[in-house]
This record gives sequence, C-alpha cells and structure tokens, in this order.
Amino acid sequence: MSRKKPFTPSWSEKAPVPGTIRSVIKYGSPTAFKHPSPGWVRMMMDEFHMSEDDFSARREEGNAPVALDRPVAMEERHIERFKAISGAANVVTDAYSRVRYACGKTTEELMELRKGIIREVADVVIHPRSKEEVKDLVAYCNEHGIPLYVFAAGSSVNFGVRPARGGVSLVISTHMNRLLEVSEKNQTARVQAGMFGPAYEEALNRAPELFGTKGRYTCGHFPQSFEYSTVGGWVVTLGSGQASTYYGDAYHLVISQEYVTPAGTFRTREFPAAATGPKVNDIMKGSEGTYGILVEVTMKIFRYMPENRKHFSFMFPSWDEAVEASREIMQGEFGLPAVYRISDPEETDRGLKLYGMPPFVDAFLARRGYRPGSRCLCLGTVEGDRDFTKLVKKKIMKVCRAHGALSLTGFASKKWEKTRFTEPYMREDLQDFGIQIDTLETSVTWDSLHRVHEGVRACIKARPQTMCMTHASHFYPQGTNLYFIFLMRTSETEEFRSFQRGVIRSIMENGGSLSHHHGVGRMMGPCLEEYLGEEQMGVLRALKKHFDPQGIMNPGGQLGLDLP
Repeated sequence: MSRKKPFTPSWSEKAPVPGTIRSVIKYGSPTAFKHPSPGWVRMMMDEFHMSEDDFSARREEGNAPVALDRPVAMEERHIERFKAISGAANVVTDAYSRVRYACGKTTEELMELRKGIIREVADVVIHPRSKEEVKDLVAYCNEHGIPLYVFAAGSSVNFGVRPARGGVSLVISTHMNRLLEVSEKNQTARVQAGMFGPAYEEALNRAPELFGTKGRYTCGHFPQSFEYSTVGGWVVTLGSGQASTYYGDAYHLVISQEYVTPAGTFRTREFPAAATGPKVNDIMKGSEGTYGILVEVTMKIFRYMPENRKHFSFMFPSWDEAVEASREIMQGEFGLPAVYRISDPEETDRGLKLYGMPPFVDAFLARRGYRPGSRCLCLGTVEGDRDFTKLVKKKIMKVCRAHGALSLTGFASKKWEKTRFTEPYMREDLQDFGIQIDTLETSVTWDSLHRVHEGVRACIKARPQTMCMTHASHFYPQGTNLYFIFLMRTSETEEFRSFQRGVIRSIMENGGSLSHHHGVGRMMGPCLEEYLGEEQMGVLRALKKHFDPQGIMNPGGQLGLDLP
C-alpha cells in the first residue's frame, strides 16, 4: 500500500520582477528560496485550522509595480548641488529608489507594502562614493535644514531606515564597502561602514593574499542577517552575532570609529584601553544615525582556525535543567563556547518538525525520558586553539550530563549550521498565505530569566492559535537573552501591530531589557525614556543637541530623541 505524499503548497520560486513591490520586500538574493518543511506545513494547518484550499488562494503578494503618487518636495537647486558633490548617476529621484531605500524588513512594513501602502519616503536618494563626499553632503544638509537618513543593507526590523520627514537617504553600501587595512601586529581591521558581512569575512580569510599577512583571520560576528547586513550596521545598532558568547557582541569588537556629524568629523583613538574620561567611542556605538554617520570602523579580528571547531548538541529533559547547566557553563571559567543555544520545549518540538525528524528518533527519545512538551535542545560549537576547543567541549559535556542531558553528538549542530542564514527566506512563503512570523528579543539576568520567559510566553499564548518558540543564544556569566519567535495567522496590520506592541510591553513589565541586539529604531523609541529614565534620556538628548543642533540626523522618533 503506497503512502500518501505530504501536501506541498505552491510556494513561489520566481525571482521578483524588477521594479515591483515584491522586489522590495524579498529577503536576500532574488533567486534564493527556502520553504517550510512538510512537517511544518502540517503543523500550521493543524494549529491555524487551515485546509489545503487555504494554501491555494494566495493573498497579497506584492507583484504590482511600485507606484508612488508623491512628487519630490525638494528644490531643484539642492538636487543639483547633490549631483555636483556625488555625480549625477549617484543622485536619483525615481519612485522605485525612493521606496526601495525607505524600507527595512519589519513585519509590519512588509504587510503594508503587500497591500500597496507606502509610508514615508525620502525625496532624494544619494549613493556617496567616499567619506569626503559624506562630509560635504552633511555640511550642505545642515546648512539648509534638510533631513538626512542612512541606509546600508536595509535589514532593520524596527523602522530604523524609514525617512520619517522626507529629505535625503544616503546609501553607503553601494560604494563605501571595502576592507581598507589589516594590522596583523595589532590584530585589527579598518573597514568602511558599508561593507557586507560575507565580503568582510572573505577578505579577512584571504588576508595573506590581499594584505600580505602571515595568518588568516575571521570577524567573529555572524548574525542571522550576516549575508545581508553591514559592518557599520552591526555597530550602530549594537548587534550580536551567533558566536557572540566567545567573540563578543558588536559593542565589544569596536576599537575605533570615524564619524561625520553636523558638528564636525572625528575619529576616536585606537588604544585598547585608556583612562581619559567617559569614552566617546562607546557613546557612539548604538547611536543609530542620530548623531552622525559612521564612515569607517576599526574592529578586533581573530585567528581563523576552522579546523579546530568542535560541534556538540544535547537533549535536556527539561527547560530548568537546560538553563541551570547553561549558567554553570558560563560561570565555569574554563573557557566559553562560540555558538551556544538552548531551545525551550515548544521551540524544540516545533524545530524537530522543521528539520523533519524521523518518527523512530522521536520514539527513541521519548523512551529515554526526553518527552515532547518538556525536552529541550541544546547545540553549539567551540572555536579557537586546538587544545582549548578540546578542553572546553569536554567540560561542557561533563556539565550537561550532570544535568541529565543526552549527547546527540555534533549532528544537530552541524545541521543547524548549514541553514542558519537561510531561515528568514521562509517569511515570504508564510506571508503569501496570511501567516506572520516575527521575533522580539530581550536581555535577562539569571535570576529574572524564568519570570520573563513565563510572563512573555503567557502574553503571546493568550492570543488563540498563536505559536511561541523561545531560545537563548547569547550568553554571559551574568545572564543571557531570550528570543521570542511568534507565528500567527492574520493579514490585518492593525491587529498585528497591537499584538506586537503588547508583547513589547510584557517584556518590559516582566523585567527584560527593551532590546538585546536588534536596536531601538522608531518602533521602540517611544518606550526608551520610560526604560532608561528621565536623567539618562536627558544625557542622550544633550549629546544630540551637541552633535546635531539643527536636528537633521535621522529625525522622526529614532531612539525616541525628538518625540514630545
């Protein structure tokens, strides 16, 4: 008797037509796709009460050409001056460019674009060729009170690139995208802010051929958006890579920065440490374009030794055991892993379906006491010197086994590693059929972790037919982060917006940070004063007044600095 073939929706595998809304909302490469597994399709059909017919009637796909009935509201004399600075070919006012460089990848933005709703756009899009041009453009805009926004990769998930007050969008990734210098003696790299992650990493790996070094290097920073994010974007949003537990967050990797601001241009010093008062270098990290434009950054780099990488993965019997083992590992002082992740029970069970776990494996785990609804997956890697990686993996295995974990060898970790940058591609598939997937993350201390986890999950699960998967993936001796991924079926933007803002409120009320590594943007800007307090917010506003007295840099709610 033949087994029925699993139902497969008619996923889109066509590259978006140039000039369409679909080409704006498409993540990553126009020709790259990753579809939900049959197990996930079945899971969504069960969870959202969907039939096969629901996967045949497509919703808004955004295949219409970009239409913008909004004339350029800028005097021609300004546009001509911009062309004189950056060249006519690098100054554009066509409708597609104005929309393309006004959008990030926030779920709410994508939902609206599919319906043909276009929010604020710039009047002019400029692709500067050098930091000298950026300096001239900033000076001119400051003189004439023209709002100025920065666009690099466009992977923002908090309205971080939206030109709320028109003006100019500067696209720094088009030309300002080179690795300028590698100092083997200092183990640093000086790089233009618009360089994409893969190009930066490849250049460091090939440092002997490109810069005459003896060794090969790695950047150590690999966010899920790695392939479509820039070095400057990592820094100004305080990003965190998947290997941050060992290498550090973007904040820890920065040695020196060069900024162009309306008040002037400056480069911070490259000393590894200095007792010269509060550090402007630290102040500028995470400034999200509100004080000035990051044009170059000097970063720590690390020896590239992939041959020493050790993989591990475990199944814990419960979330409590997974958390406690993780705390012991991070506080063990025997060395830290690079990648380290623990998934809560719901994410573990749904993730196993995503990867198509055979039924006999599920049955084997259940017989061993690792039951659905309680078991938790852990996976990771150790990087560095060969003796170091061997020791750290050995210590991790000892701690995990003491907490009842079953070793799954390195298989699960290697499988995750192969697809770790492609998961965002599934969002288009899901949105095509009215299913939204989004993420909010927060920093927690060990003593607040369970309160935040339980409280935020309760908030999300209070909405009927809503999935919530949670993992921790950036660890410190003092705590970790929680990454809440929720799936819901709706095409109503206002419903989604209200729900998402409620989850943000729940995170704060339960004791989590407002953001861990996605930045603030305009989405969370209204909450920042409540989160930081009046005194700290006053400091940020005073800095804004110094660097940008005319208020031209990224105005309209970024970091909440110019909100009433």
